Formats: sequence, structure tokens, C-alpha cells
Amino acid sequence: MNVKIDIPQDVKFIINTLINNGYEAYIVGGCVRDSILQKKPKDWDITTKANPNKVMKLFDKVVLTGLKHGTVTVMINNEGYEVTTYRTDGVYEDNRHPKEVQFVSCLKEDLARRDFTINAMAYNEKEGLVDYFGGMQDLNNKIIKTVGEPKKRFNEDALRMLRAIRFSAQLNFKIDENVLYMIKELKYNIKNISKERIREEFNKTILSNPRKIEILKACGILSYIIPGINESYGFNQNNPYHIYDLYEHTIVATEAIESILHLRLTMLLHDLGKTKTKTTDENGISHYYAHPKESVKMAEHILKDLKYDNNIINKVLTLIQYHDCTLESKLLVKRMLNKIGEERLRDLIKVQRADALAQNPLYAKERLLNLISVESKLDLILAKNECFNLRDLRINGGDLINLGFIKGKEIGDTLQYLLELVIENPNLNEIDELIRVAKKKLNS
Repeated sequence: MNVKIDIPQDVKFIINTLINNGYEAYIVGGCVRDSILQKKPKDWDITTKANPNKVMKLFDKVVLTGLKHGTVTVMINNEGYEVTTYRTDGVYEDNRHPKEVQFVSCLKEDLARRDFTINAMAYNEKEGLVDYFGGMQDLNNKIIKTVGEPKKRFNEDALRMLRAIRFSAQLNFKIDENVLYMIKELKYNIKNISKERIREEFNKTILSNPRKIEILKACGILSYIIPGINESYGFNQNNPYHIYDLYEHTIVATEAIESILHLRLTMLLHDLGKTKTKTTDENGISHYYAHPKESVKMAEHILKDLKYDNNIINKVLTLIQYHDCTLESKLLVKRMLNKIGEERLRDLIKVQRADALAQNPLYAKERLLNLISVESKLDLILAKNECFNLRDLRINGGDLINLGFIKGKEIGDTLQYLLELVIENPNLNEIDELIRVAKKKLNS
């Protein structure tokens, strides 16, 4: 097939070394797919007829990264390139891993075990593109199909169901109807996949295209990944500020924020608590008082279950906790700066902007204009170096001890009291003024 791929020199060297020693060798899988799509490959994987022992003899530095599965990593110029012997997989016992692999001498047999047609192509400069399963056609048609029967592929490895959706999000491809049908049929096999693996595929999906969450929903998998989200499906918010049901609001808000993991997760989880906090007033309008607190509880459980690291969890929970707060005055902006710091406050502004963009446009304009004002106030506070934390307070515990304050709680309480005064009145942040106020407090 008339396809030309620009292979890096180090990869060429590995392939040519193998070929010159009598072994077939090709780049394979994702790097072929991405090169054809004119995307920069993340990794360059090589498949070869040579068994691992032969590969090890041909190169100076080889790391035994997956010998059991026929994979070694050849190191060239401090870069690692995985080289895997042609193989077929044995019986899959856990919907994830083959019990054993068997080396084979035929490239077609190796490609036949792979997940999707678009990932089952091989290439070298001598033979060009090798495409036994119609991967090129499916790339042109922008469709995700399995190599062979989807039922067999998904029963072998249930993670492939999430990978199909992830590729659909990353490449903006449709998923073949038979593939979709079988994902719905076999959705419960997802329970055999580790939470870490699910999390990684889910991350890639929401970072690429949150709208593809619809496929997870349609296939009945989303409520397994995010317990409780199914209660938002069709949930009428019954409030003039909203034009979407709760689920659609969530998706639109997630699409509206930039593709940074903790921000996307925040928008996905920020309103989960609404289903548990709904009240309706005498005018028939619904309200969701304290829903951020309930959303924080639900989000914490979900994020920990999916084994996100503490850094991500803390960022997301902080943003959910304050996503509905009011920041209309400079004083409120400064108090929020004191609570969460500049970086999180800038994130919070992004969260509130995305939230507003997913609400009723009649009221969104006012909210969006207010957020521009909040950002201006924040920039002004920082430009003028106004104090909003103890670090910038021009008095410290040692100064208070010299005045006669007792170490411990009294010092902490007094510093907090002085900080609150300075937040309200920046001109008080002078050592003489703070000593005067502290003395007055000590003698009161």
C-alpha cells in the first residue's frame, strides 16, 4: 500500500539491524496509526520474528521489561524502544490477561490478536504498510472496529471496551454498531478490570472529548465509574437559572472548561449532591441549599475508589466546596485568597465561568461579567501586594511574645484576629499599627 511513514533514525537502526540479520521487523500499532493520521506518535513499538534471546544478542543494551510476553526494551541514545516477538495469546482467564503467550513465525497471526483494526497495521520501509484487517479503510471512514468478532476481543480483555470509547474521543471517530452492541452486552465484565486501569482510560476520554461520556452512559458503564450519576439522568432542575437537566448541565459544563484533569473532574462531579438536596418553595421553584457539601462527600468517595492521588483529590474537593460561593466584593475575593490561595482561586474562577456557560443564557451574562470583575479585583490585590495570609502579616509570634502574649493558642488566635483586620483594612499592615492593636487586645 502506498503509504510513507517518516521513521526516526534510532527506530530505523533497530529495524534494519533485525532485517539485516535475517529477521522480519516492523513498527506496529499506535505509532503506525498516528503517523498515518499525521499525529506525533507517543511511542515507537517494534514487532519482529526474532525471539527475545536473538534480539538481546543483536543490541548492546537491552532491558528485560516483559520477557514473559516476548517483549524487551532496546536502549538507543538513552531512549527505550519496545521490541516484541510475533505471538498469539493463550486463554484469557480474567477478562484481562492471557494465561500464556506463544511465539509464532507469521506477522498476520500477531496482528490478528490485536484489539482494533486501526491498531493492527505494521510498516517498514522495505514493504510499506501491511494491513490485513482493513485498518486503513477504517481510518479513512473514521470508525472503530475490532479485529475479528467484538465479543471475542472484549471477553479476552474487558478494558478494550473502554479503549474503544477512549479512541472514539481522542480521534473523534464513530464506534461500529456491532462493537457498541457488544459493549452493552458485556458491560458487567468491567468489574474485572482494576480501578487504576479504568481511571486512566476515563481520564483520556474526558480530557479529549467529554461529550463521549454519552457512550459510557448509553452502554451502562458510566454509573459504575461514577456511582450516583445515574440519578442526574433526566433530573429536572426546575429553576429559572437552568435550561438543562442535571446530567446535561454537567456535560455542558465539563465541555466548557479547559482540558486540565482536575478542572474536568470538578465540573463532572460539582453538582452530584443536587439529587440529595432538592427542596421546592411555595412558588414551585426548586433550590439546592448545601449541595456543594453533599457533592464533596460523593466526589471524595468516587475519587478515592478510582485511586486518584491526593493532590488531584484535594484540588477537586476544594473547587467543588466553593464552586457556588459569591465573590462580588474585593473583601470576599481576599478572604477566598486567604482560604485557598491564588492558584486555586484562579481555578475557581474558571469553574464558575464553565458553570455559568452551562446555565440559562438569560442570566449567564451577568455572572460572566461579574467573573471578569472578580479577576480584576484579584489582579489588583496581588499587584498592590495586599496582605491576605499570615506570611505577609508584618507582625509575628515572636513580636507578640515580646509584648507579653502567652505561647500557644493565644498567639495563634491573636495573629488570626490581626490578619482579619488587615484583610478588611490593608493600611493596618504596619508593624507599629499592629503592635498598637495587639496591645489594646492584650489589655482588654
